[in-house]
Amino acid sequence: MQLQPVASHFVDGEYVEDETGTPIDIIYPATGKIIGRVYGATPAILERALASAESAQRQWAKVPGRERGRILARAARMIMERNHELSVLETHDTGKPYQETIAVDATSGADALEYFGGLAGSLTGEHISLGDDWVYTIREPLGVCVGIGAWNYPTQIACWKGAPALACGNAMIFKPSETTPMCALKVAEILVVAGLPKGVYNVVQGLGDVGAALVSDPRVAKVSLTGSVPTGRKVYASAASQMKHVTMELGGKSPLIIFDDADLDNAVGGAINGNFYSSGQVCSNGTRVFVQKGLKEAFIKRLSERLGNVVIGDPLDEATSFGPMVSEAQMNIVLGYMEKGVSEGARLVCGGKRIDRDGFYLEPTVFADVTDDMTIAREEIFGPVMSVLDFETEEEAVLRANATEYGLSAGVFTSDLSRGHRVISALQAGSCFINSYNDAPVEAPFGGVKASGVGRENSKEAIAHYSQVKSVYVRMGDVEAPF
Repeated sequence: MQLQPVASHFVDGEYVEDETGTPIDIIYPATGKIIGRVYGATPAILERALASAESAQRQWAKVPGRERGRILARAARMIMERNHELSVLETHDTGKPYQETIAVDATSGADALEYFGGLAGSLTGEHISLGDDWVYTIREPLGVCVGIGAWNYPTQIACWKGAPALACGNAMIFKPSETTPMCALKVAEILVVAGLPKGVYNVVQGLGDVGAALVSDPRVAKVSLTGSVPTGRKVYASAASQMKHVTMELGGKSPLIIFDDADLDNAVGGAINGNFYSSGQVCSNGTRVFVQKGLKEAFIKRLSERLGNVVIGDPLDEATSFGPMVSEAQMNIVLGYMEKGVSEGARLVCGGKRIDRDGFYLEPTVFADVTDDMTIAREEIFGPVMSVLDFETEEEAVLRANATEYGLSAGVFTSDLSRGHRVISALQAGSCFINSYNDAPVEAPFGGVKASGVGRENSKEAIAHYSQVKSVYVRMGDVEAPF
């Protein structure tokens, strides 16, 4: 298939190019080879995107919700019909195994478009009776929204941000990560083919300066970022200076607590999903795995056995279950954390090295006997590194799990469901799991607390973050006044 994008940007319903922008190489993580190039948005490209979005949004807001929903549903069907093509593209963009992308990435984007398309016609206000008088409310779009994506789920994030925005009557300008620039262009193309008016969903490429220009533009009403905590703080501060609406979906150092009475294989499966899926490049990963002392050694033994079944190889081979890191830079960051784990005294159970092959491959790595003060237990690694910490009591596990600035996700494995609910209730996190980990259906809210972000993506909660409510008081009688 053709990997080089038709052009770098998709603006006002068509592909557009401006080669005077900053060149950005597209590198296939499985080989380290350049497979294409895009150019960062110039001021002229940004102006065209903003002007077209502002103009198109005013008309899009007038389209009845049911009709907006039909277009989103049509786009969802088209994505599913092209799932193979889009999954191959996602694999080249990110390096994730095709086995994974065919099941999760484009399909998750389609789910979001279908779900919010179904909600679009239901976004009504309410009537509030006040005796003879009454109040009615109107749910209105915000205007032009900016989405800034991360590199781990480029198709999914383009849809997770776009679908609720469009359902509410907004326009969206989406800037993908410069590391994974290809997939969002296809989302924009499909939306227009499905009937979305030109200018309602635009994609522009670029580095941080492009994102900063979009965030600071007074025509932008809302910013939604998926990224790191340091980046989130900068973007949040910039948006706040102009009182813009924000959704910040940021990083985490999430706890996964496994009690003695947990089903061993299910707990190991949850830990694998929460640490090694997408080669560990998932913001919600449960990378601090607290295992009660009575189960610890059995857990480590079974985990090591199951990691022996991992298939590392060509991501386009459907048998491959573990792929490379997204970039050389990210690989080197994770290698640094592996070295710190060893130097600070953690027990290396398995992995810990770069794999001797082309591309940016690292071994799935497990450290045991990790203590709370070790770097690998405190900082987000964003790679295939699991830290196993042991504990004795429920109270101790909760206290240590909450001792972090992050609060994105948390999980509990136990056969005592009362304890499961009790512990989850005590954990400071936004997206939680009992006897499971990292499920993210579009029907469920997704987002964190503390430094892990503000706002929620997905579910009906997202509608509140892409719309505002106007109230209208209607007096049916005479107005009383003091003079």
